[in-house]
Amino acid sequence: MRKRLTAPLLVLGLVVLPLAGLAAGVVAGRYAGLPGGQFKSVLRYEDAKNGVRIKPFALMRKPVTNADFQAFLKRHPEWRRDRVSSVFAEARYLSHWAGPDTLGPNALPDRPVVWVSWFAADAYCSWLGGRLPTWNEWEYAAAADETHTDARQDPAWRERILGWYSRSSREALPRVGMQAPNTYGVHDLHGLVWEWTEDASSLMVDSDNRTQGDPDKGKFCGAGALSMDDRENYAVMMRVAMLSSLEGRDATANMGFRCARSAP
Repeated sequence: MRKRLTAPLLVLGLVVLPLAGLAAGVVAGRYAGLPGGQFKSVLRYEDAKNGVRIKPFALMRKPVTNADFQAFLKRHPEWRRDRVSSVFAEARYLSHWAGPDTLGPNALPDRPVVWVSWFAADAYCSWLGGRLPTWNEWEYAAAADETHTDARQDPAWRERILGWYSRSSREALPRVGMQAPNTYGVHDLHGLVWEWTEDASSLMVDSDNRTQGDPDKGKFCGAGALSMDDRENYAVMMRVAMLSSLEGRDATANMGFRCARSAP
């Protein structure tokens, strides 16, 4: 099993803003509050057969855009593609931008930022005084539709999601926020981009976490399907497979992110 990713913020000299440093109006407008509670993940946890307990948290209503990330680079140019260390971002990082800190026709301001590494996404969220959401938090938020907090057993909802995922990845990304918000007020959790999570590298593991780290236990792509309680939820399975296949420095044409904040 790969170790959990950690961004070396001290090495990079990145200053984390305290939560109190953010204007209340900006926080209230950009984040949606989620109540948390007992949640049954599609991933089987041997030590949580009745579900996991999710604490209340806040999640960005929309994915981070190119314009948002450009503002971050203006403040922290060490994350520009011409300056970032190859340890933290591969060669394709932000390769679709016109320049190291300029957008261009392939990176419009209101489109979700993609070709961004886990380390860069984590640094951006830390800059805002937040963090990347955990997989359980993301899955919990993504289980909701426009009227229900958990729509996963609705066949029509599943078919709609599968329709989104069948769209060609070569199509231009639409702007963020075009989909109707779910019941929590969060947009675009399905059908726009894949999204980094805080614990992305630890998802594809044996269902019994007592065996984690055991070299005699096979950890391979496809094991996640065997760890699914709900194998019909193909879209979620694909997300788990996608996240677990990437390293922290990797970047792809459809991997974006949004930030979360823990409740005080």
